[in-house]
This record gives sequence, structure tokens and C-alpha cells, in this order.
Amino acid sequence: MAKNVLGTELETCSTDPMTGFFRDGCCNTGGDDAGVHTVCCQVTAEFLEFSKSRGNDLTTPMPMYQFPGLVPGDRWCLCAPRWREAYDAGKAPPVVLKACHVSTLEYASLEELKEKAVEE
Repeated sequence: MAKNVLGTELETCSTDPMTGFFRDGCCNTGGDDAGVHTVCCQVTAEFLEFSKSRGNDLTTPMPMYQFPGLVPGDRWCLCAPRWREAYDAGKAPPVVLKACHVSTLEYASLEELKEKAVEE
């Protein structure tokens, strides 16, 4: 069973919208996941604008990728490098620690993630 950044069992990030590289609701990762979709975040309008400005529009639906398009408040498995970039720019969305895959720690420290953690 996959672990989260706290060292416990990885919890579901979201099933509405269905998220995860494997579209299983969890921020699991594997060899085919070049983007490292391991950060369970709760997207904000500010972050969605930031991501779009960096060439990744997360608001427009893309049915061919089973992607519904996101609105503020949605939980989504975000690419760890994008979260890092947003964090460094002061635009990182809040994260759900229990649903962030342990490999996220290769991109952000637990302290940085805790700074942005949402209460559950």
C-alpha cells in the first residue's frame, strides 16, 4: 500500500472530480507518470490563473484525458514540480497531507507542505 508524506496509508484525494494519474482518486504514481502527479491540492482561483500563465490550463475540460476542468475548491492530484514552482512564486494551493504521496517529499519538504495544509 502506498504511503503519504506523513508515513501513513495514502488516502483518497478526490473522486468528484475523479483525480490521480491512474484516475483512481488517489495521488499514486508510477514509472509512466512523467509529471509526478503526487500532490493532493485544493485548487484556488489564484493557482488556476498561475498554472494557466505557465501554459497549463486546468480550467478547460479535456474529455480525451478524462479531465473535467477544475474550479476553485476542487481537489486534484497536481504535478509535484508545478506545486514547487507555484510555492516558490507564492501561489501554491493548499494541500491535503494524508492524500499526498510520499514521493512529493522529493520536491517539497514536509515543513513546506504543512505550511499549506488544509484542515480535515
